[in-house]
Amino acid sequence: MDILGKIQLHREEERRLAWEGTFGEYLEILKERPYVAQSAHSRVYNMIKDAGIEEVNGTKKYNFFNNQIFGLEDSIERLVEEYFHPAAKRLDVRKRILLLMGPVSGGKSTIVTMLKRGLEDYSKTEAGAVYAIKGCPMHEDPLHLIPHHLRDDFYREFGIRIEGNLSPLNTMRLEKEYGNCIEDVIVERIFFSEDKRTGIGTFSPSDPKSQDIADLTGSIDFSTIAEFGSESDPRAYRFDGELNKANRGMMEFQEMLKCDEKFLWHLLSLTQEGNFKAGRFALISADELIVAHTNESEYRSFIANKKNEALHSRIIVMGVPYNLRVSEEERIYEKMIKESDMSHVHIAPHALRVAAIFSVLTRLMDSKKQGMDLIKKMRLYDGEIVEGYNHIDLEDLQKEFADEGMSGIDPRYVINRISSAIIRKEITSINALDVLRSMKDGLDHHASITKEDKERFINFISLARKEYDEIAKKEVQKAFVYSYEESAKTLMDNYLDNVEAYCNKNKLRDPLTGEEMSPDEKLMRSIEEQIGISENAKKAFREEILIRISAYARKGKKFDYNSHERLREAIQKKLFADLKDVVKITTSSKTPDEAQLKKVNEVIARLVDEHGYNTTSANELLKYVGSLLNR
Repeated sequence: MDILGKIQLHREEERRLAWEGTFGEYLEILKERPYVAQSAHSRVYNMIKDAGIEEVNGTKKYNFFNNQIFGLEDSIERLVEEYFHPAAKRLDVRKRILLLMGPVSGGKSTIVTMLKRGLEDYSKTEAGAVYAIKGCPMHEDPLHLIPHHLRDDFYREFGIRIEGNLSPLNTMRLEKEYGNCIEDVIVERIFFSEDKRTGIGTFSPSDPKSQDIADLTGSIDFSTIAEFGSESDPRAYRFDGELNKANRGMMEFQEMLKCDEKFLWHLLSLTQEGNFKAGRFALISADELIVAHTNESEYRSFIANKKNEALHSRIIVMGVPYNLRVSEEERIYEKMIKESDMSHVHIAPHALRVAAIFSVLTRLMDSKKQGMDLIKKMRLYDGEIVEGYNHIDLEDLQKEFADEGMSGIDPRYVINRISSAIIRKEITSINALDVLRSMKDGLDHHASITKEDKERFINFISLARKEYDEIAKKEVQKAFVYSYEESAKTLMDNYLDNVEAYCNKNKLRDPLTGEEMSPDEKLMRSIEEQIGISENAKKAFREEILIRISAYARKGKKFDYNSHERLREAIQKKLFADLKDVVKITTSSKTPDEAQLKKVNEVIARLVDEHGYNTTSANELLKYVGSLLNR
């Protein structure tokens, strides 16, 4: 279907969803679907919940944030379970401003934008339907029409609590337009839209000298005073401030702590009592979620000021640190590149990974745990198996520093340096070394990096380079070994057969001759020596392997090539050691013979077809690994 056809379908869908009727007819809807009368906080929580919740390793994963927020599962779980969920249950948390605090480019604005876009879509569903008094600039809740003395009766009949008072404008309209016949008031279904300023508002501070409080609460329409005779006539007032327009939904308060104090005091009454003062009217009720975001330094300055104590007690701070998982950091870069004009550029496999390794290392803090270095910590955080450590060690590490991830290199810097590498190289392909080189060059021009930080970061680039060296060697090894996984599995099965016979003091049977033979000590040692297992330690290592196999069997799991980190490493190194000379000769020969050339072409073809390289990056990888092996 062409784009015009889709536009027509969208228009028809909007007409189908539209509804208009009397207040009496609206009450019939409430009898069938009482959830329609949910609060703003409840609507946000249900929107997130309805998208689906999964539990992975004891951590809740909210599908609503999929493909946009990466590596912040713990922060998102805190946000939903400690703020949105209790607020939806009308607990006191809903009377607080939600303040997202974290470093630049950490995901705060993305979270808020997702909530806003999500509400726009959710209001078009049956579960998220919103109804308002027609013609009200604040999209007022029709239930405010129910007089206070009848609200207990209404709760007993409908099971719905009513909070808030009818606004001055609708109080006048009820009298003058409807003759106080509440049942005749026209109600309509509304759809949230930030662009149309319906249920979603955004306030951004500007020059304190020119910023007007009317931006928040609306203002007098002086052109109508002659007609209506008084500034206190609600018809002479424009209810068009951000607090007015965000009613029933949410308002984003950008850089809240940079605002003049007079703007912040309006939030005191709104958050605690659910109303605010505007013009010469009684307090105006508003049901909206206030979300603000700031960085840590501004927040510290804010709470240090004694004058802000009243507002501080009405704020719930949710930390949004940088992601600390390498695999998730890669996904952030992939997303940012996909959204840019760089999506046509070939980025060699592992180029983004080494950038992610560097970024995550800059954000981690040195653990006091004995034997724990940043590389091990990085791997544990990313869910890798690190010999000698388990999930309890990981939990201890995560609790060691409350502010870990609140500083370091931000994703925008990495994308900027990748862009620089592409432009400087003037080709449509970049590799890991191009990225690392560009990031190192950029440190000289990074305004917020101190001399000490620069030295640390250069060291992290070296560590990332070492990690890449190992990755590159394994990548070439895989390409050189035909059916690599099959070769590794065969070698491992052979090793395990010999280990089992050794530990049980049994003999092996030759599959061809049927003869009994002793375990192949030479084979076992050739593999174990790859990871430094000494003669004295070989028995303990082999017994450990058998214990791991038994543990897997008890749980009904199959022990495979990836089940033991050190054994896998040993198998890989053994395979590579057997091929090392072949790789060295083939990759470093300036004038390869016909056989070598054929081998190189086969390897390049495999790197392109099976590992995601193009011919340029595959050739560069082979040359680099050849130089590593010849050192």
